[in-house]
Amino acid sequence: MNQQLSDRTIFITGSGGVLGSTYVRRMLAQGARVVATDLPGHRAEALQAAHEGNANFRFYELDVGDEDQVTEIFKRVLADGWQPNVVLNNAAITGEMLMGAGKSFPDFADTTVADFERTLRTNLTGAFMVARQMDRDIVGNYPATLINVASMYALNGAHHPIYDGMPFKNFSAYGVSKAGIHGLTVWLAGYWAPRKATVNTIAPGAVFNNHSEEFQRRVGELIMAGRMAQPDEIADAMLFLCSAQAGYITGQLLNVDGGFAAW
Repeated sequence: MNQQLSDRTIFITGSGGVLGSTYVRRMLAQGARVVATDLPGHRAEALQAAHEGNANFRFYELDVGDEDQVTEIFKRVLADGWQPNVVLNNAAITGEMLMGAGKSFPDFADTTVADFERTLRTNLTGAFMVARQMDRDIVGNYPATLINVASMYALNGAHHPIYDGMPFKNFSAYGVSKAGIHGLTVWLAGYWAPRKATVNTIAPGAVFNNHSEEFQRRVGELIMAGRMAQPDEIADAMLFLCSAQAGYITGQLLNVDGGFAAW
């Protein structure tokens, strides 16, 4: 079996979600050592149960919006004898996450500053704080790679009618934060280049996660491929960006969206 990530120790935020858990599973299968992090709760518990006993897996509780926790996280991992050389900024507040937590989706005019800033804190400021801590603890000490996770809505407007009558919505802070993610990528790519670190953005398209047939139909009409992605299809691209084969790629945004951005 070709284990293209056997020389990688990969640190992932937001590891318990549909994509995060897929990344963990696929990376372990490719020989990587995986440091998974997430908020405490059922997602974290399920992830730990799935990989219990795997010597290449470790889990740490982490709230990327908590500066004190982020400041200490790499020190903890390094003190435990693991040296992350790939970091995935994957943690995010999404519409589906809010739906699962029973949150409402107010109209734009009724969106509070507190809710807007809460999303930015996790999705964008959290990514900045993780990258800043990489700068302090990892970058320059050995070759390193950062992959920031954006979205099909990072550089493209949301098609609001597809959410009519659905239990979740696309909300303004999500797209704004994901656009900012790529801004962080291109800034850091140049800043870290002299220290032999690469930085890229992956922009997943619409990923199937038990969506209704009607929602799948609406989304499919906007996508060249005519359907939503399976989580493993996003992971295929992520595995490449994590590997040595992507060593000459930096400052780029990779759309994995079935052609959504190309119409």
